[in-house]
Amino acid sequence: MAFITSNWNPLGEAFYRKSELYEMNWDLKDGLTDSLVAAAPYGGPIALLREPQRRSPSSRPQLEIYSASGVPITSFAWKSGPVVQLGWTVSDELLCVQQDGSVLIYDLFGGFKRHFSMGQEVVQSHVLQAKVFHSPYGTGVAILSGSARFTLAANIDDLKLRRLPEVPGLQGEPSCWLVLTQDRQTKVLLASGPELFILDNTSCTAVVPPGLGPQAGNIIHMAVSFSYKYLALFTNTGHLWTGSSNLQDKLREVDTKKTTPPKQMVWCRRPKSQQPSVVLMWDRLLLVAGTCEDTIQFPMEEKCVLVGELDGVRVISSRSQELLQEVPLVCQDIFKIASMAPGALLLEAHREYEKSSQKADEYLREIKEQSMLGEAVAQCVEAAGHEYNPITQKSLLRAASFGKSFLTDSTPDRFVATCRELRVLNSVRDSSVGLPLTHTQFKQMTLQVLLDRLVYRQFYPLAMEICRYLKIPDYQGVSRVLKHWASCKVQQKDLSDEAIARAVCLKVGDSPGVSYSDIAAKAFECGRTELAIKLLDFEARSGEQVPLLLKMKRSQLALSKAVESGDTDLVYTVVTYLKNEMNRGDFFMTLRNQPVALSLYRQFCKHQEQETLKDLFNQDDDHQELANYHVSASYREKRLDSRLALLQGAVDEYNKAKNEFAAKATEEKMRLLRFQRKLDEEKGAGLLGLSLQVTIETLLALGLHKQAEQLYRDFKVPDKRYWWLKLKSLAEKEEWEELEKFSKSKKSPIGYLPFVEVCMKSNNKYEAKKYVSKVMPEQKVRAHLAVRVGRTCPLWSPW
Repeated sequence: MAFITSNWNPLGEAFYRKSELYEMNWDLKDGLTDSLVAAAPYGGPIALLREPQRRSPSSRPQLEIYSASGVPITSFAWKSGPVVQLGWTVSDELLCVQQDGSVLIYDLFGGFKRHFSMGQEVVQSHVLQAKVFHSPYGTGVAILSGSARFTLAANIDDLKLRRLPEVPGLQGEPSCWLVLTQDRQTKVLLASGPELFILDNTSCTAVVPPGLGPQAGNIIHMAVSFSYKYLALFTNTGHLWTGSSNLQDKLREVDTKKTTPPKQMVWCRRPKSQQPSVVLMWDRLLLVAGTCEDTIQFPMEEKCVLVGELDGVRVISSRSQELLQEVPLVCQDIFKIASMAPGALLLEAHREYEKSSQKADEYLREIKEQSMLGEAVAQCVEAAGHEYNPITQKSLLRAASFGKSFLTDSTPDRFVATCRELRVLNSVRDSSVGLPLTHTQFKQMTLQVLLDRLVYRQFYPLAMEICRYLKIPDYQGVSRVLKHWASCKVQQKDLSDEAIARAVCLKVGDSPGVSYSDIAAKAFECGRTELAIKLLDFEARSGEQVPLLLKMKRSQLALSKAVESGDTDLVYTVVTYLKNEMNRGDFFMTLRNQPVALSLYRQFCKHQEQETLKDLFNQDDDHQELANYHVSASYREKRLDSRLALLQGAVDEYNKAKNEFAAKATEEKMRLLRFQRKLDEEKGAGLLGLSLQVTIETLLALGLHKQAEQLYRDFKVPDKRYWWLKLKSLAEKEEWEELEKFSKSKKSPIGYLPFVEVCMKSNNKYEAKKYVSKVMPEQKVRAHLAVRVGRTCPLWSPW
């Protein structure tokens, strides 16, 4: 185990180790000198701008983006203004803060996304310094202008600029400053000589770090921890003060014996850290100072860049990348010399077992006697997660598996989960991928964010393999990856529309959760309309096809798809869109080619737009429907003249349609209306608008028998119907003499049994007996029965 602890360095009660992550794949001839460098946390990409102040038109600065392992991702000549600071957002987008206050945002592959300004005042006074920081609100930018004023944006995705108050007595640049996030507020902490000030939205407050006296000198450098909980201050006398970021508590003050300002100062601590420390870098020295008097010093051969992480510090040089971190306590317990921890004994027992040595049994017995076998297994599993070397991981996991076989009540869940997570981590740590995540960072980041980063960097096969290996549901895993892959595929300009559509169909197939309409929308955004239409052919849901086709101005195709779907709401949606977009003539011609859509639109117009319906019939020369429209419209008119005019129009249209029956019926309706108006004027009968039968009934009820007779003759009302109407009317008014005269006027077309029954209905047996003798022989029995019993039998109705 000596080789594992060979790079451990003691600091107080803890140990620190510096492990190599990568030999960098880039080829930097001049190293990192005269370059602006920004590396994203959580093993993120590295941006490098060479000679940022060079402004020669013939030789512009070069902006290069690499993976964490130094694999080139993209590079391009910087053609904009002088850059003051580079930084990365939480979603791996590159921020370039220019001297004029403009902030340009690029994606990982160098594609320009957008820009914003830090204010008009900054344009005139220029940016002296800038910092990109992460807060609970997102990624923020803070700048110091030439007028010694700070401007801050806490979240660039919801841009709200805040100009902080002036600092009393500050002339020019402060000696150092940084951004703090406390109590969901973003503030600026700055030093001017030995004095410290905190700037918030409304005030500038002088503060004094506890335990830092005037003899410590001027503060020339400061650093805040990854979690914003701890603060480090470095003075020109070489003193390093560490404490809480709210300046309420002091951890330690260490004399580093260095009076020159460090190039960089970064906190190095892990969650549940025993010995939080600060890493300071000078030209040839890397110094680690904790909360004890001791320090660790590492010599340096070239310029490096320090990147603060959740559980350590990445040290990036032109040749390699290393991770400096505190050795986790569980790893110390297992690997430190002469350790008698349960995990150390179990690891040794497994080694002896592999040698077929009886010492394995002795170690196991010792662990069992202390009843610590379960803890030993847990220690080995936990330590395997913290180790970066796959060989060490396997050794610890095999020891854990060996010890687990002697336990009767252990659950394999944690062991299996760790094995799977390490396999995923080892895959993404590979130099070709370049995501040097520790297990602690991975748990903090979550699996979904890791998959998003792989997809964003276009490592689609690896992302899908991870999803399948971890058995992630398709809609969260493989399907999401395929959707992003397809969205990138449609942007490839070197392939034809047919080739891309075929490739997408073969790859995506019927994968759940992947919408071809979303892919087609991306193709349309890229200006590839024909490709978008081909992709929409694979979309099974018409409700997703049609809106995009309308957006692409392919209204004819959208209407066809809507009709094919059988969804009337969808058809109405398309028809409404076409109506608003087209002139009326083209709109009607389009509908004529789609009978189903035309029929539905007619139904709509019947209820909502009557005038449009008329225009539609005129456009089609549909005389029959146009006549029907006039008839229907006549019933909505209150004035008789207007009603008659509409009915006359209906007659003309029926004649054009050669519908003689309808034309004649309409003319008779007009004749009836005129007759009703005449009677209303003469008698005030209130007949207008009634049907022929109701009109006759009303006339008979009013005793206007001559007028009823006239209607009967003029409109050729069937005899049976008229006799029934008059029979009922006379019986209801109990005009029995008139009824008898009516029965003798001529032979009854309905027979005489109805006379008997209407009399009995009025309980008049006397009148009923008058008609019994006239009843036909086969109906006499029923007539006599009705008179004797004194109730009516069911009437025989002629219609």
